[in-house]
Amino acid sequence: MEKEIIIRSFDTHLDEKEWEKIERFPVIAVLENLRSAFNVGSIIRTADSALLSQVICCGITAHPPHLKLEKTSMGSIDYVKCDYSVSALDSVKKLKKEGVKIYSMETTNLSKLIWDVDFTLPAALVMGNEALGVSKDILEISDEILEIPMLGYKNSMNVSVAFGIAVYEIRKRFWNSFPKDSWMKKLDDWPNYIQG
Repeated sequence: MEKEIIIRSFDTHLDEKEWEKIERFPVIAVLENLRSAFNVGSIIRTADSALLSQVICCGITAHPPHLKLEKTSMGSIDYVKCDYSVSALDSVKKLKKEGVKIYSMETTNLSKLIWDVDFTLPAALVMGNEALGVSKDILEISDEILEIPMLGYKNSMNVSVAFGIAVYEIRKRFWNSFPKDSWMKKLDDWPNYIQG
């Protein structure tokens, strides 16, 4: 018996007004001094896919408007709230004061494996510089320091890849707690969108 596989090749079925009304997932990405605009664009694209509430680009991190971000984010930059801050530490302190839990991604002696952490929302996920990681000042005030097990020779992975793993681990924990109106149309509605 042959299965019919229909590939979803269309963006959200919602119009702009409906899109604006969707409840965002209460996770904020804080990007501390990322060197690569391409990594930032990829993170913004992932932030859109997970429907995060905000991305804060800090320090030397590229921020909108920026041609490389627009290219790498594949147009998703228009659908993610992006802000800029000179200081990641100031941004983290402000979020913490507002009751946002701070989770930093870094390999340290105090890090917990990402799947052993009990996440609390609202949350901020701090991603550090590709070479230097998250600054010690931020690590010291973080509620938790998270790590993804590094089983290979090298001690790190690409920051945008690590971000994607972390965001979807958090998203998985709260999958049934938030509406997913933007996620999929009913299969009956797909024929209008199918190419070919």
